[in-house]
Amino acid sequence: MATLTETVMDNLITAVLVLDNDLVVTYANPAAEQLLCLSARRLLEHPLPDLLQHCSIDLSLVKETLSGGQGLTDSDVTIVVDGHQRKVELSASPLMWARSPSMLIEIKAIGHQQQISKELQQQAQQQAAKELVRGLAHEIKNPLGGLRGAAQLLEKMLPDPSLGEYTRIIIEQADRLRNLVDRLLGPQKPGHRQQENIHVVLEKVRQLVELSAGKVNLERDYDPSLPDIEMDPEQMEQAILNVVNNAAQIMGDSPNAEITLRTRTEHQVVIGGKRHRLAARIDISDNGPGIAPELQDTLFYPMVSGRPGGTGLGLSITRNLIDQHKGKIYVNSWPGHTTFTILLPIRR
Repeated sequence: MATLTETVMDNLITAVLVLDNDLVVTYANPAAEQLLCLSARRLLEHPLPDLLQHCSIDLSLVKETLSGGQGLTDSDVTIVVDGHQRKVELSASPLMWARSPSMLIEIKAIGHQQQISKELQQQAQQQAAKELVRGLAHEIKNPLGGLRGAAQLLEKMLPDPSLGEYTRIIIEQADRLRNLVDRLLGPQKPGHRQQENIHVVLEKVRQLVELSAGKVNLERDYDPSLPDIEMDPEQMEQAILNVVNNAAQIMGDSPNAEITLRTRTEHQVVIGGKRHRLAARIDISDNGPGIAPELQDTLFYPMVSGRPGGTGLGLSITRNLIDQHKGKIYVNSWPGHTTFTILLPIRR
């Protein structure tokens, strides 16, 4: 007959693991089996790091809780199990057994509502950053116009034509800054919308990238049953091209570099706090180095870039275009894997 302790542990919704000094699993409750997608028999006697494809927290820090006698809690941990990324809250505390020191690990999945709340908060922050940049851009454009006009007038009044070289430099640099400001502002209005098959857009992107991406291999995994979507094809092409180009440039000429374009239908999707019965899901996945965790929450902000020499404008423009189509874009990334996911409502 099961003891009260066993009954309680079996019915907890929090995953509970007991690890020895080498981080080997010596106990796992049913919730841990479900979270890690393995039976208790397959979990036991295996080190926890070997059971996870990726963990954003350094598990050596968890091990230090044994020697230091202190607990550790992190409410924003990312783990990857069976190719799926999960946001969890992880707590570790030492267990002092008579035989040998052990560690109690509690892992609680972050709830769907909490995840939606975090997305809305990030969306508000990104919108505030975008408005700030737009305000600054407009303030910069006005004096640039005056600077360029003054340089043109000065060029006409110069007594020596050879001095015109300097005014031309002023005009060229003013034009360069104006172009940068225009890119910062991005598209301001929705383009011409029409019913279009997203695969037509993806094929155009694939052809463009294949001409310039060198050794990067582009794979397709399309759902042919996906219905047409109301969109501006040119804007959507630009949005997706920015993401695919970024991936291709980051991987460069790396051997076995691969980008996969995948489409699927999603049901009951929440976008911007609003539930949609049906949506198109476009995944752009690569096997590159991954995005640093500290960049992932701000990656779509203007002037934030994850690659050397990047302007930080491409993904900001992509986010703006996806927003105009009432969709959303987000990223899941760990070393060796990055997926940008675009969700677009399907209206019938």
